[in-house]
Amino acid sequence: MELFKNTNFDFLGKKWLFIIASVVLSVSGLTSILVKGGLKYGIDFRGGALMTVQFTSTPPLDKIRQAMSRKIKNEITVQNFTGANAQGQVEIGTELLEEKQLNANRQAMEEVLRETFGQPASGKPDFNNTSKEQIAARLRDPLARNNVPMSDQQLQQLAGAIADYVNSPRYSGLITDFNQLSGVPGMNSGVLDTIRQTFYLSQYHVMSVEMVGPKVGAELRQKAVLATLYALGGMLVYIAFRFEWIYGLGAVIACFHDTIITIGLFSIFNKEISMTVIAALLTLVGYSMNDTIVIFDRIRENLKFSRRESLESIMNKAVNQTLSRTIMTSGLTFLTVIALFIWGGPVLHSFSFALVCGIIVGTYSSVFVASPIVLFWRNYADKRGKGGPAPAVASRPAESARKSPARAAR
Repeated sequence: MELFKNTNFDFLGKKWLFIIASVVLSVSGLTSILVKGGLKYGIDFRGGALMTVQFTSTPPLDKIRQAMSRKIKNEITVQNFTGANAQGQVEIGTELLEEKQLNANRQAMEEVLRETFGQPASGKPDFNNTSKEQIAARLRDPLARNNVPMSDQQLQQLAGAIADYVNSPRYSGLITDFNQLSGVPGMNSGVLDTIRQTFYLSQYHVMSVEMVGPKVGAELRQKAVLATLYALGGMLVYIAFRFEWIYGLGAVIACFHDTIITIGLFSIFNKEISMTVIAALLTLVGYSMNDTIVIFDRIRENLKFSRRESLESIMNKAVNQTLSRTIMTSGLTFLTVIALFIWGGPVLHSFSFALVCGIIVGTYSSVFVASPIVLFWRNYADKRGKGGPAPAVASRPAESARKSPARAAR
């Protein structure tokens, strides 16, 4: 499918506009990183405890922060999630300086929530933060006292059904009235009355807890950097072998350009760098490199048949010839990641944000960064007397010899 036919846009004639835009974005991002004292790393890289909590209503962030500060000495972050599927959700994070603080901080966080938003004085367990095993253990004796006959197997099945029902998307682990349990399979009035007498309902539910030690976080951070560098190095070797070294260098510089701008935008918008963001950056590197290789491959084909044209004219022709392909692939991918960014929820927010920025930057860098680097080098080499006419990009030696015997003889 070809959206545009016989286009003749002067893309490289506008290269300076995009190069200046890239410089501005890169400098702005790096300046933001320096001013803020570095990137904002997630729990994966800095080490700490991260707890996601669902509240029955709009959570009081200041109240949570003050209550946590009284129990925990290290730095504490409290932020709420946005989006239709994340109403009432809060992320509470604490930074850890020592491995031995991991369990202590988790227990302190749970204790603060219980004291602030629960009813510890009642002596009853909190139903919204009780596992199915605890539900079964807590109900065994009260059911017997209330003359509700139930075997251990039946009790385990009922506890599992209750846990599945409460943790379904409808309630997300948090109920506000015991009568909401009437829809649980196997529930009857005797069991429901026993649950009401045995438990109380708090205003929150701990959805998940993540803990990473400082040493592990530092190791993951180092490996993430190495993984990105290895990916770029491997692509440089491949393109240098398959095309010509300057083409490989141009493609890798364009990928560095995409990565730096994307990371800079994370700093500007105060977003965390996590493992999912690293996955997005590696995806971006491969995506941008693929787009660049398609254009370079078309340049190579055009050089075989248009040796008398200038290299800039040949590059413009190659970009125009691949324009439909670029718009279809980039456009469809962009629509997909935009959907993830808007409706994907807090878990995919950083991942999709990195891809949204990366696709925009990566698409134009293939044309306005990678190609001009090759053009600048060829023009410089020509002026120094080392370039000669713009050469075709190197193919396999045997193939070149078959197609150009005279050149092979020389």
